[in-house]
Amino acid sequence: MKICRHLFRLTAPAALFAAAALTAPTAATAQTPLETAISHLQYRELGPALMGGRIADLAVVEAKPQIFYIGTGTGGVWKTENHGTSWTPLFDDQPTSSIGDVTLDQSNPNLVWVGTGEPQNRQSSGWGNGVYRSTDAGNTWRHMGLEGTKHIGRILIHPRNPDVVYVAAVGDLWGPNEERGVFRTTDGGETWEKVHYIDEHTGAIDLAMDPGDPNTIFAAMYQRQRTGWGFNGGGPGSGLHRTLDGGDTWTELTEGLPDGDKGRIGVDIFRQDGNVVYALIEANARTPRRPGAGGGGGGGGGGGGQNQSGLYRSLDRGETWERMSNTNPRPMYYSQVRIDPSNVDRIYVLGTQLMVSDDGGRNFRRDGATQIHVDHHALWIDPNDPDHLILGSDGGVSASWDGTGHWRMFDNLALGQFYAIGYDMRDPYFVCGGLQDNDAWCGPSNTRSFHGIRHQDWYETVYGDGFFTIVDPTDSSIVYSESQGGNMNRYDLVTGEKIPMRPITGPRENGDTTKTYRFNWNSALQLSPHDPSTVYLGANYLMRSRDRGMSWEEVGGVDLSRQIDRTELEIMGVLGSEPQMSANDGISNYGNITAFAESPVTPGLLYVGTDDGNVQVSRDDGATWTNVANRIPGLPERTYVSRVEPSAHEAGRVYASFDGHRNGDYAAYVYVSEDYGQNWTQITEGLPDGWSVNVITEHHRAPNLLFVGNEVGVFVSVDRGALWVQLKNNLPTVPVDDILVHPRDNDLLVGTHGRSFWILADVSPLEHLSEEMLAEAGRVFPSARASIMWAERGDWPFQGATYSAPNPPRGARIRYYLRDAWEAPMAEDGGGEE
Repeated sequence: MKICRHLFRLTAPAALFAAAALTAPTAATAQTPLETAISHLQYRELGPALMGGRIADLAVVEAKPQIFYIGTGTGGVWKTENHGTSWTPLFDDQPTSSIGDVTLDQSNPNLVWVGTGEPQNRQSSGWGNGVYRSTDAGNTWRHMGLEGTKHIGRILIHPRNPDVVYVAAVGDLWGPNEERGVFRTTDGGETWEKVHYIDEHTGAIDLAMDPGDPNTIFAAMYQRQRTGWGFNGGGPGSGLHRTLDGGDTWTELTEGLPDGDKGRIGVDIFRQDGNVVYALIEANARTPRRPGAGGGGGGGGGGGGQNQSGLYRSLDRGETWERMSNTNPRPMYYSQVRIDPSNVDRIYVLGTQLMVSDDGGRNFRRDGATQIHVDHHALWIDPNDPDHLILGSDGGVSASWDGTGHWRMFDNLALGQFYAIGYDMRDPYFVCGGLQDNDAWCGPSNTRSFHGIRHQDWYETVYGDGFFTIVDPTDSSIVYSESQGGNMNRYDLVTGEKIPMRPITGPRENGDTTKTYRFNWNSALQLSPHDPSTVYLGANYLMRSRDRGMSWEEVGGVDLSRQIDRTELEIMGVLGSEPQMSANDGISNYGNITAFAESPVTPGLLYVGTDDGNVQVSRDDGATWTNVANRIPGLPERTYVSRVEPSAHEAGRVYASFDGHRNGDYAAYVYVSEDYGQNWTQITEGLPDGWSVNVITEHHRAPNLLFVGNEVGVFVSVDRGALWVQLKNNLPTVPVDDILVHPRDNDLLVGTHGRSFWILADVSPLEHLSEEMLAEAGRVFPSARASIMWAERGDWPFQGATYSAPNPPRGARIRYYLRDAWEAPMAEDGGGEE
């Protein structure tokens, strides 16, 4: 019988280490020896793909509508040339994966522009670094500047002169900056001119060009800012503006439009008559925040006087306007209106549902896309066949060929946005995780199918926005799953029973007016490493259950947050107690636990991190707590704690990562303490600024081996954080929100926020990497697995149209290192045949 042996190597030229330290890059390769040594390690994409992920924009070649591009919220740019039967990722090696807009030149479809940084204003939105241009239909890209814009809402190409391009730059979501407004280039992006600017808080969110007169352009200006504690979605800077001279001069349009402050605006022009313009306008929908520490509603409008938000129409190129209806669903997140290019009376408004009007916007039905995922952000209507539509939502891409009557979802794109991941101890093991707006799921790391891991291999564990999903390490049939706001259940895979577990908040049935707990969007959920029946859940108090979630106690009985009353905090100069549009949308609470861990070495040694910057330590099982945040050097106040990681090797050692982007601070913050948090050292050498850190993970066997996930990928250190290098290889550029190491198989498990789940199999070689090892002539590394699994079944694969993730290679995996380049025949089977 032929026995395949798969050989995986770590190699480097001999001279590389002759006189070079592990941390020193070489002039020839511009890589450190560590980077060179790990360059052969390859990840395996696992999916899932059946639920898709957030789509920001679409661009379709009108002459060949089977060819189109999608820009995703955090998963890069993709292209299909066969109407979604198969897809090609185009942005995997660019510096960012958050996309705001994709635009192509219909007269020359090889010319494609991409604006980075999604404009959806979510608490989980990614950011970008400007605009990119391709002249070969997306095969290669060139960065064309506007680095500081952070978020791009729209790009327009002049239909007669493709060197003239307009960019709507929304600007930094998390703070003021001047790199926002409307930019114009007349030389194909070599130089840019800011042709319309309001102030450091107001950018441009949308543009629309008169198809008959490209000098006439409408710009939706948008004032907004999000912070760690809230969102203010409007102000005096917002408004609808127009130029009649290609951007040289601009006029705000007011006749018939709402007075006073406005929020987000979306605009579209009828393709056959530039006099007809529609605008979705958020206005006078301002919600006062509820008082109290951490108080405040989920936002979304309402109150604050007469509501003039809605859909407006102009029949004279914007000179005057008429309010057609009050339709304007969740403006902060949507604000997209589209006119059927061949029917001026058919209007589409995108929102939680796809809303359709057949009378010019006076009345809408909400059944435009009932069979597919909700939350719609992008719509293309075929100008040659208005029954053909392509729609992008939080659940991926879908198409209709009968005018919204029926839809086909393209479930062959692995765009899942994981917040947190887990695993079980079955063999082969299953991985689990919670997805943005797409529930929590578990699926196998390996199957017996010839065709790999398919949709049917995954199962759902909780509904809603998914977060921590943790399996009992002693009983893989028990799964703890969490959705937003601390809502969680215990799922018994044997019986199918799901038991709600969130601690009761608010008045009890007996009339007790007990305190209300404040849960984060992504509440910390963990099992004790010493007792799997002990469950911890973070609110503003640390909650603990010793009976698998049937009853709860407050650990120590103290609020571990800073107890800041966010109504006393300002956003863009407006107090939280004052009315604000889309107030606090997406942030229902402030002052709560975002990170928790119990030491795997010492039972009862507990660490807590909060969204308002506290780092709390208890060495007596929660009886008393010490806030050590002020002992962390160089860390700005109130910086969100993204992870605490007690060491599995030293009782007093603990790592912590912090995410400052919610305060407009994009630096990397990673620290280590060797004395239970009393003193801290920053360990960020090699981590890029501009991309905040989401997670730090220590290897369970190798004390020097650490992993970090940030907004652009995975980084590794083999010297306990003295130096970090990117462990990219074939992993696309994508935010990494969680990293784990499977304790038995030693696989690196990577939960991305935009490209689903990835596995780097058996990281045993990384355990042994050091300057001394790299100086050796060679080494064979031990394997974590003592058994292999063979495929034994298959079915019809429907290549491309049906997603499948590859199983691990069949056969034994041997990893080795050779210091010197060496080539020789390698035996492929037991008979010595090559």
